[in-house]
Amino acid sequence: MKTVQERRTMIEKKHPEISMNRQYDLLSIHRSGLYYQPEKNTKLNRELMRLIDEQYLNKPYYGVYRMWEWLQKDKSYKVNIKRVRRLYRLMGLEAIGPKPNTSKPAPGHKVYPYLLRNLSVTHSNQVWATDLTYVPMANGFLYLMAIIDLKSRYVLNWSVSNTMDAKWCAEVFRETVHMHGKPEILNTDQGSQFTSEVFTKAVIEEAQVHLSMDGKGRAIDNVFIERLWRSLKHEYLYLNPPADGLELYKGLKRWFTEYNTERRHKSLKGEVPMSVYYAKKHQAPEAA
Repeated sequence: MKTVQERRTMIEKKHPEISMNRQYDLLSIHRSGLYYQPEKNTKLNRELMRLIDEQYLNKPYYGVYRMWEWLQKDKSYKVNIKRVRRLYRLMGLEAIGPKPNTSKPAPGHKVYPYLLRNLSVTHSNQVWATDLTYVPMANGFLYLMAIIDLKSRYVLNWSVSNTMDAKWCAEVFRETVHMHGKPEILNTDQGSQFTSEVFTKAVIEEAQVHLSMDGKGRAIDNVFIERLWRSLKHEYLYLNPPADGLELYKGLKRWFTEYNTERRHKSLKGEVPMSVYYAKKHQAPEAA
């Protein structure tokens, strides 16, 4: 049996008959295991994005203006506000808090109600949550998507890409359902990837899962996955920025494996996510 590394070298990006996705399946390679080229940017933009990302994790209520002001006055970067606004869009960031027309969805996209308010989460595969985040690297950046089970905090699946594409998000969700079965509810934010028909069709029509969406600008609605990003970035990505996609994949695989199998949570009574997920996966909901 060939190793993943050996099978990876067999991928032909311009094969005349077999698509890349089909080659992944035939060779049993997770899409995240391929060597993704990080998005390039200027050195200054990379520095700014790294600073913005860390500050945003600590102060998610910072909008473009306050972040620009912080960069100017506290970090001595003489950049204009248009650059900061452009980087916010590139990183997929949005300040927490009410803003004009925040309830207005992207044209042609439907926003679904938030279903988790006052909901008692009693068993695994009852509620999953998913989100995207910017991943800083030594010479560029990628995007990371993860899906987490809310009862156990178990990271069910993750993937990296150089674009925040709805088709990619839908594929990751389908793969997760294939691996673990389907949840009753999937919670997301109101990002255009998740409100797109490509993604909602995969969740609602194909998997027949209820789709729940955070109130726009309310990170508290998806707090568990926000905490996951904070831990991942402070414990790995900021300390050891990966040089390329392959190094990133190996580092993420190691970090998520340790998170699932070794990290003990007070909210789980000292248990690790994997043991709680599989212990409760097939239990029926507790009686009201």
